[in-house]
Amino acid sequence: MRHALVFGATGQIGAPLIERLHDDGWRVTAVSRTPHRDHPGLHWLEGALPGRIDGLPREVDVIFSCGPLDLFSRWYASADIEAPRVVAFGSTSIDVKRGSSDPAERDVAERLREGERRVFDRAAAVGAQATLLRPTLVYGAGRDHTLTRIAELAHSWGRFVLPRGARGLRQPVHVDDLAQAAFLACEAPAAAGKSYALPGGERVTYRDMVARVLSVLQPPPTLVEVPSPLFALAVFGARAMGRIGGFGDAAVARMRSDLVFDPTPAQRDFGYAPRPFRPTSGMFRIE
Repeated sequence: MRHALVFGATGQIGAPLIERLHDDGWRVTAVSRTPHRDHPGLHWLEGALPGRIDGLPREVDVIFSCGPLDLFSRWYASADIEAPRVVAFGSTSIDVKRGSSDPAERDVAERLREGERRVFDRAAAVGAQATLLRPTLVYGAGRDHTLTRIAELAHSWGRFVLPRGARGLRQPVHVDDLAQAAFLACEAPAAAGKSYALPGGERVTYRDMVARVLSVLQPPPTLVEVPSPLFALAVFGARAMGRIGGFGDAAVARMRSDLVFDPTPAQRDFGYAPRPFRPTSGMFRIE
């Protein structure tokens, strides 16, 4: 029986990945910050990276990291565990935010880049094969910080405001498709030693992406498009009231920019097949 070690096991990608592994007959050791009850074929450990985690197996067939890459990479750099295969999630922010006007965003990109380097270097040092997966806009479990945040704000206000011309292309990707990608990549020889962008199965404008989210809420909030100066003023006021923390100028500027990635390498090497963007209200967990 194959044995997988999964970090970020209760996260929005880790949870559906564990389901796939279990259904395929894998034995799973899962790591979480909070205690969980064991089930047949699923053993839980309590701990947080990059610190010491008691009870880890001495060897597994695959290590999956579905949480923050920088924390996992620091743990993996000195981990005393035999695993011939490693599959870890990063983010397309490694490229998108590299040249950002926001120093905090540039730091995110640098930490992702350093995390990938550490994983590949360590894997090479111990004779393992590593694959890095870079999702785009993640949605589907109501735990993301972009589309669910938009849904929450729109539901609370009864409307959502965008600047005119927010037509930059996006590729939202469902958490189940990401879990399936990790599941497939771990057994694909062609994926060893590579990084892959994992966009969703459809390109939509930022404006249409938001409109689709709003359309599934009850009652559907109104999408309001305003001139850029008025939008900037609205954002400034909302920040002053603490209503849109983390929604910085750089993020606003990107609404007009295309952030698209090529799924072809992942399709070719391990059969990646993401769905089109068809949100439902249950994907955003609005109370």
